[in-house]
Amino acid sequence: MKPVREQFDTLRKGAVDIISTAEMLAKLEDSVQRHRPLTVKVGFDPTAPDLHLGHTVLLRKMKHFQDLGHRVVFLIGDFTGLIGDPTGRSRTRPPLSAEQIAENAETYKRQVFKILDPVQTVVDFNSRWLGAMTSQEWIRLCARYTVAAMLKRDDFSRRYQTEQPISIHELLYPLAQAYDSVVLKADFELGGTDQKFNLLVGRDIQREFGMEPQVILTLPILEGLDGVEKMSKSLNNFVSIQEDPRTMYGKIMSISDPLMFRYYELLTDCAGAELDQMRRGVESGRLHPMDLKRKLAEQIVSDFHGLPAARAAAESFTREFQQGEIPDSIKEFFFRTGPVPLTDILTESSLAESKSDARRLIQAGAVSVDQHKATDVTLKLPSGSYVIRCGKLRWARVSVG
Repeated sequence: MKPVREQFDTLRKGAVDIISTAEMLAKLEDSVQRHRPLTVKVGFDPTAPDLHLGHTVLLRKMKHFQDLGHRVVFLIGDFTGLIGDPTGRSRTRPPLSAEQIAENAETYKRQVFKILDPVQTVVDFNSRWLGAMTSQEWIRLCARYTVAAMLKRDDFSRRYQTEQPISIHELLYPLAQAYDSVVLKADFELGGTDQKFNLLVGRDIQREFGMEPQVILTLPILEGLDGVEKMSKSLNNFVSIQEDPRTMYGKIMSISDPLMFRYYELLTDCAGAELDQMRRGVESGRLHPMDLKRKLAEQIVSDFHGLPAARAAAESFTREFQQGEIPDSIKEFFFRTGPVPLTDILTESSLAESKSDARRLIQAGAVSVDQHKATDVTLKLPSGSYVIRCGKLRWARVSVG
């Protein structure tokens, strides 16, 4: 194993909170002296079928622990997923069915090994112990924590003060997550900054069971492509790690320059000194941000699809979006009679989510017809064939009869 200080410097990179630094150093020291790998737990509730780049911030830190010889547990919350994590919620989350959770869990298992070492990764499901607990065991677990302590949590407190409903089963979520740490004998637990309360409950419950509490590392929440909201499929500002290389590359190229540096920091192994050099280079005019963005996009695509696919995606992007060429294969749509409102075409060809979204895109200048920008929301296309482009990434060939 590497020396304690070297391990500490690697693991703290990018972390927001370490609770606590002294405990972390002590655990690493004990691990080195006893040649005992530490157990690192990270839980993922399978509430959606795809993992996105936001999830990989945690996965990359898990890989850092693996590279240092520690035992990483990728915990699929198939039981806690039935409850639904109330973190950041203003209302009770609708529960998923057991079938949906099982299906999503299988896709998670396939996806995580794009980053984690399959040989060194322990994949477990918390239904294995939570589902086996008796009513008496649940009552005993609940008796180890107070309602007053639970209501200190920000989202519960806000909902309670504004008389928004809080279901009893939501209060079980932090306890269930904490009990996972007891069963797995976790030395470390990683999570996003929004998970800090849940992770702290894990420390409290471990103490209740006579265990040394886990060290907490919280990681930043990755902003989505809009640079404002956190990356989320529901907000359509995400990059799925299963997307094809061309789409993934194009989405990364669409981000703002400031967000580019954030992605370098959280999604690559770029050292802090190198990142500072890049920033200074852009500020001085010595480096062009577009060149750095190409490098970032190629690196991220390469992580999930390999270098040849990343380079092919880069060539395709340059050809299609910088030289104005139309992609080789785009979806085709047929409309029997014209003229057809452009808003209808955008909606029915899935270039826009709704007619109001279509009008917004047209007004923003994001839509072109045969490479001519369309800004009239009342535009109707007569009989003919058209190539429609929406934003930088979405294309359709439309025939109007």
